Amino acid sequence: MAKLITKTYGDALFDLAREENKIDLIYEQIEVLTQVFKENPDLKTLLTHPKITGEEKLECIKNILEGRVDDSITGFISLIIEKERAKELEGIFAHFKTRVYEYKKIGIVFVTSAVSLSDDQKKKIEANLLKNTKYTSLETTYAVDESLIGGMTVRIGDRVVDSSIKNQLDKMTAGLRKVSLAN
Repeated sequence: MAKLITKTYGDALFDLAREENKIDLIYEQIEVLTQVFKENPDLKTLLTHPKITGEEKLECIKNILEGRVDDSITGFISLIIEKERAKELEGIFAHFKTRVYEYKKIGIVFVTSAVSLSDDQKKKIEANLLKNTKYTSLETTYAVDESLIGGMTVRIGDRVVDSSIKNQLDKMTAGLRKVSLAN
């Protein structure tokens, strides 16, 4: 249910931003608000507390946001509060950001390798990914996991390419187990 709520409201926020031709502005302000909510958990508590009335929550959020963010965002968050969906705000914002990335064809990539990669290797990986995907740019996060032994794993969305030696050894081990069980 929560996933449906975050998707529905996140899509609505994206559609609003696109209709008003304010995708970049609203994206930037949502990024700031996401950080504000992370740094101030009491704000989320205030917006979700059952003993604080909806009117008090609305008054509080208007005092905080009016004049600081676009009126569309203030109105949107007010709607979220009225519909008692404030506990889903972080998920809604995350879904909105995902929609913006899709719209702008920005891929979010996680590369994990057994050893630290040089800048040249990173550029080659990114060039290859851009050539073989629909994305026009990438936001890439690199990590090192020595347990991979060699090679790397690349994750883009729900797709994973695992060319690590650890994965290959695991596959060979599984194959050998099947052979030894058959005899």
